[in-house]
Amino acid sequence: MELCFATNNEHKLDEVSTALGNAFILRTLHDIGCTDELPETTGTIAGNSRQKARYIWQHFGIPCFADDSGLEIDALNNEPGVDSAHYSGTRDHGKNIQKVLTNLLGQSNRNAQFVSVFTLIMPDPSGEPVEHQFTGIFPGQITNAPRGTDGFGYDPVFLPNGYPRTLAEMSMAEKNAISHRAQALKKMVDFLSA
Repeated sequence: MELCFATNNEHKLDEVSTALGNAFILRTLHDIGCTDELPETTGTIAGNSRQKARYIWQHFGIPCFADDSGLEIDALNNEPGVDSAHYSGTRDHGKNIQKVLTNLLGQSNRNAQFVSVFTLIMPDPSGEPVEHQFTGIFPGQITNAPRGTDGFGYDPVFLPNGYPRTLAEMSMAEKNAISHRAQALKKMVDFLSA
């Protein structure tokens, strides 16, 4: 069965294709001819994930899934949340990290979590779309300064609970085994395999 992943992000694509194995023919936005900027206007991670998947289903009629993720920091009222990718007003990872660290100055509560939500849309036997959502939550702490050079986004300042290294100090394989996206993806793959 063909299944479209509503992304052109190579990091995400590698992770998902490895998890899905050969059970599905995975298509990207590029593969299905989608050059549109997918809408992300709901204000929530789950809502944005659903909105992107619905857009693909409505415009291309192919079984699909979309994800949305974000970093939620307790002391910042769950910011940056849905604005994680452009928290500083840009998509510059370094500037986004710097804004987080600046906003946390003087805060003793460094608790944070990454949240990832996958929305899967597949037709039922009558051809009507059925939606399923799968959530992964990855708790940790925000460090006082960046550590490590691997990964992307907020990985250099995110120290997962129970681990001595930030995500940027881990290999991609280590990170992919425990991350929020990996958790949500495993739930979706288990569902598809049932």
